[in-house]
Amino acid sequence: MQLKDIPHRDLPCPDHRFSNLLGSADWLKLPPATRQRFGKRVRGGASVAYQGVVTSMKISWAGTLLAHAARLIGAPLPYDLSCVGKPAVVTVTEDIAGGGQFWIRQYGRDSGFPQMVHSSKRFSGATGLEEYIGYGIGMALNVSVEKGALIFRSDHYFLSVFGRRIRIPRLIAPGVLVIGHHDLGDGKFLFSLRLDHRLLGHVLSQDAVFEDAQV
Repeated sequence: MQLKDIPHRDLPCPDHRFSNLLGSADWLKLPPATRQRFGKRVRGGASVAYQGVVTSMKISWAGTLLAHAARLIGAPLPYDLSCVGKPAVVTVTEDIAGGGQFWIRQYGRDSGFPQMVHSSKRFSGATGLEEYIGYGIGMALNVSVEKGALIFRSDHYFLSVFGRRIRIPRLIAPGVLVIGHHDLGDGKFLFSLRLDHRLLGHVLSQDAVFEDAQV
């Protein structure tokens, strides 16, 4: 589909939310392709999809237990090593009511339905960005630029119950989650995920390479 064929209400418009979080100096340290991906806002609740493939994944025994336990609240962590080499799709939809973004990640597997991960990014909270996975559970994210990559690092986890917000102690929290967006050139980028716990060490990591959406 060519850009001219898309209804005007669905065309991307400038989005300054991520650049405002980083500040102009750090924003300009990002490759132009990364700034283009995170500097556009789809109108009217339309979606942008990125297709790719999972290139690697490592998970410890503790990570396996954690990832399977997390399936009770929507499976926010990858848990099946057979996803390596399988198709992956990320869909980003503008949250009109909440002023944020809905993210859906889909990972293929050897058998059964693909794993689906749903989350909502909201530009609020102490760090300016929070990600909710449902059931009142979320995490506050710090955004930075490291070696030309856009990095999202968990600051803390929280639970919302009856309007109250309870911070989860670090000792029983899943660990520090770091997600990276690394531009590879030629319309491709690497999505990296790494989870480390202060006592259990490296828990989980996954890499996937995606291509820019064709709009």
